[in-house]
Amino acid sequence: MLKICVCVSGGGTNLQAIMDAIDNGTIRNAEIVRVISNNKSAFALERAKNHQIDAVAVSPKDFETREQFNDALLQAVKEKNPDLIVLAGFLVVIPEKMIAEYRGKIINIHPSLIPSFCGTGYYGLKVHEAALTRGVKVTGATVHYVDEGTDTGPIILQKAVEVLPGDTPKVLQQRVMEQAEWKILPQAIDMIANQ
Repeated sequence: MLKICVCVSGGGTNLQAIMDAIDNGTIRNAEIVRVISNNKSAFALERAKNHQIDAVAVSPKDFETREQFNDALLQAVKEKNPDLIVLAGFLVVIPEKMIAEYRGKIINIHPSLIPSFCGTGYYGLKVHEAALTRGVKVTGATVHYVDEGTDTGPIILQKAVEVLPGDTPKVLQQRVMEQAEWKILPQAIDMIANQ
């Protein structure tokens, strides 16, 4: 059984997609052992608790230095000894020592077709604003392994989503989540759990 730790900063829609996929058998041989958020008021923590999943907040505001926060974050992960760490809308730079300790065991979902609209500064609605400003006809989402760079690790899965006339960043964000993120993130986890 693959033990998963999910890290999330906000509402937790990707977390919900993972929990639903485990419940309905789309993801096999995997369980979420902990949800970690850097935001104490993240709705994702409620989603986890409502699903009887251990959920903790590790906020940088509670520590004097970034180093102390990084150590606490790594400790919160290590307590559950996960086989896979899933970054599902986690707006935190992953500490290098965590990447080193869990090399090849951290995956991220990014709301574009990498290498487009990725890297430092591209997150959340900013990705979709950039795609619309550039005038692309196709966008999508990418699941990739995490390395020391920002959105630079090996790609696992990608799914394209059409950009429609009149799209706003919010409308496009929702379509990318529904048509790509919520499909390929569970698919990637299932692949890893059953390889």
